[in-house]
This record gives sequence, C-alpha cells and structure tokens, in this order.
Amino acid sequence: MYAAGMDVPITTLRAELAMWIDRVRAGEDVVITDRGTPVARLTSVASGSLIESLTEQGVLSKPKGPRPIARGARRVKASGPVSGYVSDQRR
Repeated sequence: MYAAGMDVPITTLRAELAMWIDRVRAGEDVVITDRGTPVARLTSVASGSLIESLTEQGVLSKPKGPRPIARGARRVKASGPVSGYVSDQRR
C-alpha cells in the first residue's frame, strides 16, 4: 500500500532524523528510499492499528489456519531460462 506522501533518501533521513520524526508526529507518513526505491515507511505509532481497522471493516480477513510449509517437496531445477514458461502462463 504505497501511497503518495513524503519520500526521503536514507542519507537525508540520517542527516535530518529529528526533523523527519517531527513530521511523523504531525501526522505525515515518510517513505524511506534507497536509490529511488521505497524500502521502508516511517509512520506514527497511532496508525499501527491499520490492520485491525481494515479487518473490522471487512477489507482484510485473518488466516484460517497456520501458514503451510512445503516440507519434503522436491525443488525443481531449470535447465535454461524460464522466461518462456512464465510468458506462456500469463497468456
């Protein structure tokens, strides 16, 4: 859920951390980027209940059971590029 907000490179965040924390306290979300790629979000602790709120609204649902584990499954090794197979699956 990447929304428009304040983007800040890691180097700038390090240099001006107190200022960015003040902005988060004021209610802004700050997306931390590494070479232009979003890698983390700095958000207020008060917004931490977003998942619970979305669950109550019916947008999200809790898992019905434990996460499945693929034990004993044999790993398939490709003999060449798999991009052709992926393209076929997408058609």
